[in-house]
Formats: sequence, structure tokens, C-alpha cells
Amino acid sequence: MPEISFDAADIRIMRVLQADGRMSNQDLAAAVGLSPSPCWRRVRRLEELGVIRGYGVQLDRRMLGLGVQAFVRARIGVHSEAEARLFEAEVMRLDEVTACWAITGEADFLLQVVAADLDAFGAFAMTVVRRLPGIREMHSSLVLREIKTPGTLPLPRAG
Repeated sequence: MPEISFDAADIRIMRVLQADGRMSNQDLAAAVGLSPSPCWRRVRRLEELGVIRGYGVQLDRRMLGLGVQAFVRARIGVHSEAEARLFEAEVMRLDEVTACWAITGEADFLLQVVAADLDAFGAFAMTVVRRLPGIREMHSSLVLREIKTPGTLPLPRAG
């Protein structure tokens, strides 16, 4: 991936938008010390480069009745490209899987899963995850307490 350089204004824009992606361009421009037109052009450039991938909202899973969060480490039996792609395609269809990573180490994939309660998680793990294509082994870890959740990324220095 080509390295992109960012100046101080780009960094300020990214920092402010990470904290509040709903901010109007007018308010963003004022917050970062630019006039609206140059600010808008910089935001568009960051979007076109793929640095800004989208805008979203963070929901409280507990308020939605999702009291359990777990991480599931999964190993697949055959390490072929086709087997991995099939597994990935099936995982993409599962709403309970909120994130999935291909990883190194004793497992091949790490899934982040939410469920209403322990019974619902157990049923999902045993009847859905265990039956994913190519799965050979799985290990679950329940989240006891969230200490730092995904949020803002550290930003590079301007230059």
C-alpha cells in the first residue's frame, strides 16, 4: 500500500471526525481552523484516497438486548484458499458475528460474537459456529468487562 502523507490540517480533520463523524462541514471547518470550501475539499480527498472509509454510529449492544459478547477462535481443517473463502463467505452472513479476522497462531480466525444471553450464545456456538464449513476446532472466551472498545485510531504525525 502506498504511503500517503498528511499535513497538520489533515490530521486535525481526521481527529475531529473520529470523535464526531456527524459534524457539519461548517462546524468541522471552524474546529480545524479552515474555511468551509478548503475543508470540504480535504475531506473529499481523504474519502477518495480511502482513508475515510465511511461514517457510522456506535450503538450500545446492551441497550439492544445483547448482554453477552464473546470471542471465538476457530481452526479450519484444510488450509486451502477455497476452504478459507467458503468459511469467510458463511461468516459474512451471520449477524451475530460483529467482526472477524484471519489471524496467526493456534487458530485461523477470530470471531467477535454478540448474543442476548449465555443460553443464546451457547446455542449459536454449538448449532451455527461449529457447523461452519471446514471448522475443525473452536474455543470461546466470554467478555467479562469492556475496558477499551474499538474507537479512534492513533494518527500519524503531519509531514
